[in-house]
Amino acid sequence: MATKTLIILRHAKSSWKTPEADIRRPLSDRGQRDAEAAGAILASYPLDVVLCSDATRARQTWEQAVAGGARCDDVRYSEAVYHAWPEELLGELRELDDAVDSAMVIGHQPTLSDLIVEIAKPSKKAAAVQERFPTCSLVVLSITGSWRKLGKGKASIKRFEIPRG
Repeated sequence: MATKTLIILRHAKSSWKTPEADIRRPLSDRGQRDAEAAGAILASYPLDVVLCSDATRARQTWEQAVAGGARCDDVRYSEAVYHAWPEELLGELRELDDAVDSAMVIGHQPTLSDLIVEIAKPSKKAAAVQERFPTCSLVVLSITGSWRKLGKGKASIKRFEIPRG
């Protein structure tokens, strides 16, 4: 049975020094550095698909990750990821084609940590994610089987890092 990789990345630190609406808040200087550091980690993971919130800070997180070495030819910006609850995001992942071996989601809290805790087998890393999942947190999960069968306890956390630049 095929193993798939799912990477979850919380957007990097955004700036609060802006009159813009929440969806348009840009990254802070630290956020830009952290996202680039995340990109250096992501450079070692081939990505088939990136599902990214259409919020400015999420888009900029991906752009800075690319500057750090991340690569993907199929990046999908989605309002659905910005507004998603864990079950809705899980639904988006279940719709991925099984030809996709690796996918990444760039989104927001608390949706991301709730999703990780839901799909991951219980472990110290899962408990750590539940306890604290700050900006630019990155989790790599291994999934055996089909995307459409992704659900409770179907993934194993292989890596949990909080990149800082």
